[in-house]
Amino acid sequence: MASGYAELLPARHAARLLAGTLVGRLPNATGHIAIVLFTRAEGGSYTLAGALAAVYGLATAVGQPLLGRAVDLHGQPRVMLPAALLSALGMALFATVGLDPLPAAYAAVLAAGFFTPPLEGGLRALWPGVLGREDRVHTAYALDAVAQEVMFTVGPLLVTLLVAVWSEAAALLVINAVGVLGALSVVVSPPSRAWRSEPREAHWLGALRSPGLLALLGAFFFVGLALGSITVAALAYSDDHGSDAVYGVLMAALGFGALAGGVVYGARQWRGAPERRLRVLVGLLALGYLPLSLTPGTGAMTALAALSGVFLAPALACAFVVVDRQAPRGTVTEAFSWLVTTFTVGASVGTAAAGPAVEHSGTGAGFAVAGAGGLAGLLVLLATQRVLAAPRRTRDAEVQAENDRNAAPEPGFRAGHQA
Repeated sequence: MASGYAELLPARHAARLLAGTLVGRLPNATGHIAIVLFTRAEGGSYTLAGALAAVYGLATAVGQPLLGRAVDLHGQPRVMLPAALLSALGMALFATVGLDPLPAAYAAVLAAGFFTPPLEGGLRALWPGVLGREDRVHTAYALDAVAQEVMFTVGPLLVTLLVAVWSEAAALLVINAVGVLGALSVVVSPPSRAWRSEPREAHWLGALRSPGLLALLGAFFFVGLALGSITVAALAYSDDHGSDAVYGVLMAALGFGALAGGVVYGARQWRGAPERRLRVLVGLLALGYLPLSLTPGTGAMTALAALSGVFLAPALACAFVVVDRQAPRGTVTEAFSWLVTTFTVGASVGTAAAGPAVEHSGTGAGFAVAGAGGLAGLLVLLATQRVLAAPRRTRDAEVQAENDRNAAPEPGFRAGHQA
């Protein structure tokens, strides 16, 4: 089963890039969790915790495509390392200032989110040059999704461990310091230093001029909303059961389920259009979120959390392929960053919506937001089937063929022979 993955890791620089990106993205992957726990420890409400996490997520959403476009234009090292340092400084300020004064706390998480380096999009831009063959690149997308689920499994446990051993503030500081080291490892690597984007058409919309990409982003806004709402709902569930450890267990179970699903999905080559396969995966993902609103005992809830994550990594891996097919030339980092942005915006809206839902209608209502988000994502994909049916590569090939026909000499007119 793992033979496909085994072919990738021995490739020169592949393991280093994957590990460095994984570590470098740890602050962003766990930032919302650390912010929620820190805010609650400082005496803030669920609504304030959700609002701060939402500001962090929204700032990340704004910064990712802007930084991604800067990477496409100026290369990775000049953008990513300064951004990682500024993001870490913002979170360090938040850990130092706390919630008083509150405007300073908001400004700190805003800066930390905005300057989050686009390592995720950057890695996917590097894979073709490192791996060569298209089938290996697609397997690498699946491996990328699996690896980030390792991070989403280990990350919450690491945060709760740092909180238990030290403090919520220490968790913020340590995780962001580690993230800077991961970003540094990536940007000093030869592939990152040598990478240059394809020539791009000058257009103010950049990657967003692709209708297919816009359709995909619309769907994954709601997938992000579903996942973000679980962050707050799971914390409320753990409070209901009198133990902060339950929160870490539930989030780790969600990541473990996605890890298992991603391993199975990426271990084989899939035939057929990925756009069609993505609809099936998002539909199964939505079905997995619905039972969470039942909020059974901790054992059953942990099992449901794991089940709800099974199709997350496969859906993400398939979405990466669709992004690659739909993105205009020369916008690959920006296009992948827009996926991160849309997912993050959705997650931020989900965290902001789940807080009031929990406070007014109980924990089950917070998880119901996740089910509704998954179904909405599926509906977007179903409504945009025709838009997604013509990927950018197909359109480019058609345009090139038409150009070739127009450039070809008429019958009876050949080089060296005039009628």
